Amino acid sequence: MRFGEEFLDELKSRLRPSEVIGRSVKLRRQGREFAGLSPFNKEKTPSFFVNDEKGFYHCFSSGKHGDIISFVQETEGLSFVEAVQRLAAEAGLAMPETDPEEAKRFQQRNTLRDWVAEAAKFYAAELTRVRGRHARQYLAGRELDEADWAAFGLGYAPSQRTGLKDHLVQLGAKKEQLIEAGLLVQPEKGGEPFDRFRDRIMFPIADIRGRITAFGARALSPDAKAKYLNSPETPLFHKGKTLYRFAEARKAAAQQKRDGLLVAEGYMDVIALAKAGFGHAVAPLGTALTEDQMALLWRVGPEPVLCFDGDAAGKRAAYRALDRALPVLEPGHTLRFAWLPDGVDPDDLIRAKGAGAMQDVLAKSQSMVDVLWEREWGLEPLDTPEQKAGLTARLRALCEQIGHKELAALYRRELFDRVAKKYANRRQSSNWRNRSRAGPSIELRKKVQKGSGSPAEQRFLVAWIIKNPSALETLDEVFAELILDDSGLNQLRNAVLDLWLNNPSIDRAAITSHLTRVKLTEQLNLLENSSGNIKLPQTDDPAKAWLQVAEELNARAGANEEHAALEARLLESLMDDDPDAYQQISASRRRQDEDQS
Repeated sequence: MRFGEEFLDELKSRLRPSEVIGRSVKLRRQGREFAGLSPFNKEKTPSFFVNDEKGFYHCFSSGKHGDIISFVQETEGLSFVEAVQRLAAEAGLAMPETDPEEAKRFQQRNTLRDWVAEAAKFYAAELTRVRGRHARQYLAGRELDEADWAAFGLGYAPSQRTGLKDHLVQLGAKKEQLIEAGLLVQPEKGGEPFDRFRDRIMFPIADIRGRITAFGARALSPDAKAKYLNSPETPLFHKGKTLYRFAEARKAAAQQKRDGLLVAEGYMDVIALAKAGFGHAVAPLGTALTEDQMALLWRVGPEPVLCFDGDAAGKRAAYRALDRALPVLEPGHTLRFAWLPDGVDPDDLIRAKGAGAMQDVLAKSQSMVDVLWEREWGLEPLDTPEQKAGLTARLRALCEQIGHKELAALYRRELFDRVAKKYANRRQSSNWRNRSRAGPSIELRKKVQKGSGSPAEQRFLVAWIIKNPSALETLDEVFAELILDDSGLNQLRNAVLDLWLNNPSIDRAAITSHLTRVKLTEQLNLLENSSGNIKLPQTDDPAKAWLQVAEELNARAGANEEHAALEARLLESLMDDDPDAYQQISASRRRQDEDQS
């Protein structure tokens, strides 16, 4: 549906932005404008401003800007046409003539929505009747009483094949409409359509405006083919774009000042959580979270918490959500993960131990990077070079999935820092270093030489990166892990990495300026005057040549460390009066000299 500029201008002229927006945001006049807390981000200092004269709002914390139509779209989840229709009704302005086909489709959707709403009334009434007795018994077993039925819109679909169909047709519905709304099933081989849901507890599913568009249903018969069943895709309902009780949870999150929604697995979990004070709980509809559902979560808050069973199946579900979230991550948009005890769902936990136990679970939620790291680090043993290389390759590939460049760089730095720390801890805790027996004296240990390579090579590698900072896009981890003996080189390397982490598009001039600001000019000048005449291997890709030199340098450092470890063990043997220890130490040092020559 298209609207002319005259109509839209008339609509905006009849409604002041401060009045429309002021119904959902508390505004205070500041000169010619109104100010309030952002409806898009959690904040303590107002950064949201409304200007009636210019007819717009602007949110400095989120960067969102627009008029009353876009505001209603953003905050109520409406399409442009729906927002215009709502505001036009509020302004007492008649809608213009529309395209006949579009008007027809719009009316058809409204009609389907009406019949779905009537179905919800029918199911609610059936729950109170004689044939709904066993449904009431089931709900009582889940500690849900009549007040809960009403609060959550629960109902019962009778076991009769055409109970709902007969009722709605009597009210004037056409069978084709009920099939399109997902309420009836048309047999493939022809014949009369029949009720889709029979002998099931019914859970109404609403759109983001709170209008019922579909149903979830739990079977009461143990012989049912599917324990849970959802409405099919319809003109009103798209499973991957809908969250159970989203409209109610969004309001609760705002009232309780939550940082985000709480995502549970199923309907009963959400209901149990809401009853226990966690009204900001929602659930996907039987599938892993989709990108559209994540977008809904992030519209409410920056850190939704996903709650999973702590068993293997729960971990797999969490990892699917994590992998799906990586490409759509942005600054201020993340996920947290909370783990329930094995085999216990929120409903069980709350009924057994109360809301406090659930709060404890949420308080221990993990960040996304922590869950990602734990999965990859624990995926396989890391005893061989091939396994270690596999870990770094997986981490690098996962970071590359993050669409936001700066965020991807931060993830990469964080994860590779963890790799380095883990390997360092492994070396420090190796058996020969932690023997309970007395070790060699400090003087003897000082005699163990652990040089890490040519100082000229180290200076050259750092100087080359400073001259070619764009290479950090692929060489950042290797540069960060480069073994440097000189403290001045370490300072330069760390300063360059800090700058690059905050601005991956840095150039040589930016580095020089930054090093001046952090008072490393003297170290830079010394480096430039003493980087030597070392040349990179001949290749079409200088970055690969740099990598080759760096890896050779680190390899020599690793070999020296192994020699040092061997000598330390031999020195211990010497202290134990081992007659062969002296000869072995001499042989070790000859091999080290040969390796370095």
